[in-house]
Amino acid sequence: MPKHSGSCLCGHIAFEAEGPPNNVTNCHCTSCQKASGAPFVTWVEFPTDQITWLGAEREWRASSDKAERGFCPKCGSSVTFRFTGGDATDLPSVLFETPSDFPPQDELFVDSKQEWVELHPGLVHHKQDRKS
Repeated sequence: MPKHSGSCLCGHIAFEAEGPPNNVTNCHCTSCQKASGAPFVTWVEFPTDQITWLGAEREWRASSDKAERGFCPKCGSSVTFRFTGGDATDLPSVLFETPSDFPPQDELFVDSKQEWVELHPGLVHHKQDRKS
């Protein structure tokens, strides 16, 4: 299985993800916007047991009653998102050494997108999550 390596801005936290991801998505939800300071985040989701963490441990903060986000304690980079009790972990695509390996497959929470953001016409667009 292919291994994909990446790290935070300062390199204090590094990781390897093995195998293909579950999905790759552009998330336009308000929480991702505020947590990243960007109009959307492209998340690459892997089963948690396919990710090996190298270097320092992430610090975690609850971002809602359903999810938590991990970040680097040195540089503050957002490095993970996961649903509480879930078995998958999302990593920002731009933290990988080759982000182009992970083109997005769909876009979530497009009802919350910034009005000046143009959605990719070749992707599936969900008003909220994949159920909507």
